[in-house]
Amino acid sequence: MRVHIVGNAYRPDALSAITETALWLKKAGIGVAVDAETGRHLDLSVVSALEFAEADLVVAFGGDGTLIRAAHLCATEGTPILGVYYGRFGFVTQCTGENVQACIDLFISGEACVESRMMLQAEMKRGGQTIAEIHALNEIVLQRDVTARMMTFQVAVDGHELTSYPADGVMVSTPTGSTGYNLSAGGPIMDPTVQALVVTEIAPHTLSARTLVLRSDSVIQLMVGSRGDAVLSADGQTRLHILSGDEICVTKSPRVTNLVSVEKDDFLIKLGQRLFWSQGLLEDSV
Repeated sequence: MRVHIVGNAYRPDALSAITETALWLKKAGIGVAVDAETGRHLDLSVVSALEFAEADLVVAFGGDGTLIRAAHLCATEGTPILGVYYGRFGFVTQCTGENVQACIDLFISGEACVESRMMLQAEMKRGGQTIAEIHALNEIVLQRDVTARMMTFQVAVDGHELTSYPADGVMVSTPTGSTGYNLSAGGPIMDPTVQALVVTEIAPHTLSARTLVLRSDSVIQLMVGSRGDAVLSADGQTRLHILSGDEICVTKSPRVTNLVSVEKDDFLIKLGQRLFWSQGLLEDSV
């Protein structure tokens, strides 16, 4: 068996936990390696980005951002990912550093569940030709460049021109990504196992803009309807410069992210913990 590890290099506690876990895995006769970024801070074997997904299990020590980095490294192969919480929100991470060894044991014994989370695919078309393709676990975002003024964004679904509104941008999210940028922009929180696409405007300058929840097989076309510099991004990991007239076609990706799940109703438990809902219930009962 082989385990690859990715970590938040800015968290000393995460790096310490990686070292401890790697030592434990080696003693158990399991091959261990880390990605190049993590490897710059630890004395462990490094595996290249091209070979990172060639493992039985990937363990991500950090917050949701670290797990998303792992997802981008693993998406082509669908390698199972165990997220270990060393971050702020951690909606997608599955366990804490205190029980990571027990969770890995559950995976090895076949007792842990693996959830397949849908991803997004965005094709950037210029002159009718696809010139770039990117994939995302959380969201695809089309937005004005930081130096550009407010722009107009056009949205069409399944060939029907739906709306056009002035805003800072528009995003298409997965249910997994509904607790990320989508939540900050006022979009709905969704059960991450639901199959759907969420279209949310970013800082719209109109009262008529509303978030849309669409079928997962919908085809969403996005265009910039005014002059100015715009950027297309996938989970904040990949950024492409958009020219006037470019069309962005967003659909469900053929790729998936497989997440190791060790606790039933994990998402519902995290809602209470991360959003402090359960704390409010306790205060009301006093």
